[in-house]
Amino acid sequence: MGNYNSAQTQKVPQEECKACNPCPETRQLRDECIILNGEEQCKKEMENHRICLKKQGFE
Repeated sequence: MGNYNSAQTQKVPQEECKACNPCPETRQLRDECIILNGEEQCKKEMENHRICLKKQGFE
């Protein structure tokens, strides 16, 4: 294993970042709600995130 060197890292194009991290706004709201209230209280946030993912082409 080689040493990790930040100079060797490559920038990922913005388009690829969106594919790795779709729907960051709804994901954050969902995650915060679940952490604070538990899954049972966050059905709306979970559904909103699921809808967003589906619109992005994820099943």
